[in-house]
Amino acid sequence: MRNRILAVIVLLLVAGGGLLYWLTRGTTAKLDLAQTQGTKPEIPDPTTSFFPTVKIAPAVGWKQGEAPTPASGLAVNDFAAGLDHPRWMLLLPNGDVLVAETNAPPKPGEKKSVRNIVQSMVMGRAGAKVPSANRITLLRDANGDGVAESRSTLLTGLISPFGMALVGGNLYVANADAVVRYPYVPGQTRIDTPPVKVVDLPGGPINHHWTKNLVASADGSRLYVSIGSNSNVGERGLDAEEGRAAIWEIDPATGKHRIYAYGLRNPVGMAFEPTSKKLFTVVNERDELGSDMVPDYLTHVEFGGFYGWPFYYWGGYIDKRSPAPPEDMRQYSVRPDYALGPHTASLGLAFADGAKLGARFANGAFIGQHGSWNRKPMSGYKVVYVPFVNGRPTGKPVDVLTDFLSPTEDARGRPVGVIKDRTGALLVADDVGNRIWRVSAASQVRTAAR
Repeated sequence: MRNRILAVIVLLLVAGGGLLYWLTRGTTAKLDLAQTQGTKPEIPDPTTSFFPTVKIAPAVGWKQGEAPTPASGLAVNDFAAGLDHPRWMLLLPNGDVLVAETNAPPKPGEKKSVRNIVQSMVMGRAGAKVPSANRITLLRDANGDGVAESRSTLLTGLISPFGMALVGGNLYVANADAVVRYPYVPGQTRIDTPPVKVVDLPGGPINHHWTKNLVASADGSRLYVSIGSNSNVGERGLDAEEGRAAIWEIDPATGKHRIYAYGLRNPVGMAFEPTSKKLFTVVNERDELGSDMVPDYLTHVEFGGFYGWPFYYWGGYIDKRSPAPPEDMRQYSVRPDYALGPHTASLGLAFADGAKLGARFANGAFIGQHGSWNRKPMSGYKVVYVPFVNGRPTGKPVDVLTDFLSPTEDARGRPVGVIKDRTGALLVADDVGNRIWRVSAASQVRTAAR
C-alpha cells in the first residue's frame, strides 16, 4: 500500500510541474549573502517546512565559445575537455595531472520516502545522476602551453574514486568504501598492478555523502581521509553514522586509524595551511533550515575537535531536528573559523602557496563551490578566494571564476576540485561542463603569445 501511495505521488509530481513548484517553493533569503560570510556571520533563526526549499540550476553544459569569467587580471582556457564527470585532481611531481572521473555509487539501501523522491528528481535535473566512470585519467601538458595535449587511462574498475595522494612509490586512492594503494612512479601512464587495501571506510548500502577525500602529511607517515555523514541531520539514526561526519587519521603502513576530528557534516576539501602547517577543511553544512541557514565553512582541524554535527551548528546553536545528544556538548563544540555562506556546496580547497596569479591571490585559499539547491536565490556556482593573514582567514571571499550559471540560471558548469599546476596557474574541475579550466595571470598569457 505504501509503495502504491508513493507511486501516485510521483506521478502527480511528474505530471504537475506546478505542484512540484508549489511544494518546494520554500522561502527566499532575507540576508545578503555577504552578511552570512566571513569570521562573524549573521546567524538568523531557522525556518523549517515539510518540503525543502528547492531552486536548482538545470545542467546544460557549455556551448561552443563559452567559458566562465575570470577576475580582472586573470585569463581562463580549457586545460582538458571531453571528460566524464571530473571531480578531483592531483598534481604529480613531473607536472602530470591525475583526475578522478567519478560519481555517486548505487544506493540499494536507501528508502524511497516522498522527500527522497523529490530530491532525486531535483538532483537528476542538476546533472548529478549520471553513472560513475570509475576511473582515474592522466593528463599531460608536455610543452607547457597550458593545454593537456595527451591523456591516458591510468586506472579503471574503481568504486566512485575521489581523493588521491602520492607518497614515496605508492599512489593512494580513496574509493567510496576503502583506501587502496598501487605502486607508482611518476611518468607511468597506466597501472596494471592489483590494488592493496589499506583500510575499509564507511560505505554502503546507502553511503549518502560518498566523496572520500585524501591528503598525506608532509612526511608521508599519516593519511587524512574526510568522510561525510550518512544523512542530513542524523534522521537515519546515529548507528548509521558510525565513523562518519569525521576526518580519520590513518597509518598507511598498517591501516590502523583513529578519529582525528568529528561532528563535521560533510568535510571534503582538505589542505595544510603553509604558514601554520595546520590541516584545514571546507565543510558542507546541513540543509532545510531556510535560505539564510546554515553557512558552509572553512576551518582549521583540531585533533579531537568536535564541530557540532548533528546536534549543533556554528559553535553551539541547537538543531532541534537532530536526535537528542547523550549529554549537553555545546561547551565542547568548536566554532568554525570562517563562514562561506549557506548552501554554497563548497568542495575544493587549495592554498595559494606557489600560485602565480598576482599579489591579490598570493596568500589565501581557493575554494570551488559546486552550487546550491536549497536556497533562493542560488549561491555558489563559482570559485572564490579567501584571504589569509598570519595563517588565519579574514575579510570577505573574492570571486576568482564566475558565470558558471547562464543568464537564465542554467548550470553551464559546476566547480569541484581546485589545484595549482606546475606553472602556478589554477586548475578547476567542472563536473557538469566535463572539463578542467585553467586560470592564469593575463600577463602570462600575453607573454606566451608573443
